[in-house]
Amino acid sequence: MLAETRLAFGPDVAERAARQEAAGYAGTFTREIDSDPFLPLAVAAGGTAGIELGTAVAIAFARSPMTLAYTAHDLQSLTGGRFVLGLGTQVRGHVTRRFSMGWDAPVARMRDFLDALRAIWASWREGTPLAHEGPFYTHTLMTPAFTPPAHGHPDPPVLLAAVGPAMTELACARADGLLVHPFSGSGHLRAVTRPLVAEALARHGRDLSAFRMSGSVLVATGRDEREMASSVAALRARLAFYGSTPAYRPVLAHHGWEDLADRLHALSRTGGDGRWRAMAELVPDEVVRTIGVVAEPGELAAQIAERYAGLLDRICLTSPGRVAPELLDAASADLTRD
Repeated sequence: MLAETRLAFGPDVAERAARQEAAGYAGTFTREIDSDPFLPLAVAAGGTAGIELGTAVAIAFARSPMTLAYTAHDLQSLTGGRFVLGLGTQVRGHVTRRFSMGWDAPVARMRDFLDALRAIWASWREGTPLAHEGPFYTHTLMTPAFTPPAHGHPDPPVLLAAVGPAMTELACARADGLLVHPFSGSGHLRAVTRPLVAEALARHGRDLSAFRMSGSVLVATGRDEREMASSVAALRARLAFYGSTPAYRPVLAHHGWEDLADRLHALSRTGGDGRWRAMAELVPDEVVRTIGVVAEPGELAAQIAERYAGLLDRICLTSPGRVAPELLDAASADLTRD
């Protein structure tokens, strides 16, 4: 099991990426939350030599396949072939109201998006006419003046974030790997997602050994009681936020917590800042310790390995609260050695 970490935007991004590489992480990944996910990677490329640099995730529907094809091509060149493109759909409200982009039939749209992306890369790589005409995207013009110089590396691997069965099926058909949502937890991953992946890959004639399974694991830990309590509280709040989203309801339903999903969603729609605290108070300890991993620093790696061995190829420890970075670094190093 290889360990990955996160890379946030900031003036010291190159130095942080270099430290992550020196610490032994296999990859470091940006998230599209409150900044552009690609700019930090361009900066980090110059300060690192071997660590993978990627997105987990960039919002596909906030862009066209062509603009993303150029960005990914350039980053694959800048990183010397170390770029990994992780894509997700986001939910309708953010795509339509924040990005002002189209949202309809997200699985079919993502399929067309991936096909268009690969058609563009193939046109550049092979010098063939660009002729993608799909239900959502049409790309039929590419002249030599707008074809980027070849970088001599393979196309970057494309990983697709998925929770439900339809998007998971698409990842197995069209992507190079699956990005498992941290809200899945090991229980849903073992009982639902892994069997879906195995069956889908078999249907498409693909081998599981060539398909990357990557995921974040939500953890809470601390060096003393105060730090532990603060970390657990932050984890509880994050689970309440995720649990209020209808797309993630199947995870709670798998454990028999449909009522919690309904109550969280209803409360999230009431408005007012106080709702987030009230939502966190609804999440019982059983949910916190089933979906997240709560452990003392010295036991964190062992508990994660026990839950996720054989489920994920790569793992990123994610703490919603303020946890001393060295605690996560130590646990990640132990996981890599195991």
